[in-house]
Amino acid sequence: MRAKRKTVQKSVQAYRQRMQRYGFRQVNLWVPDTRAPDFVKECRRQSRLASAGPEGEIDELLLGVAGTVDGWT
Repeated sequence: MRAKRKTVQKSVQAYRQRMQRYGFRQVNLWVPDTRAPDFVKECRRQSRLASAGPEGEIDELLLGVAGTVDGWT
């Protein structure tokens, strides 16, 4: 088992080094777990809150944020 772990570690290390040579860098991201039992319930809760807000406020917010992505290529 120990030898197999070393092999896997070397393989992963080689992969990471290769990707760095290609000009990539590793980034770790935390994202919502869509498989979590309460995920759908939380999405609905947030959607209801957003829809209950003042008319047009959410639209203005989204349009304002969308306007800040110009040139993101």
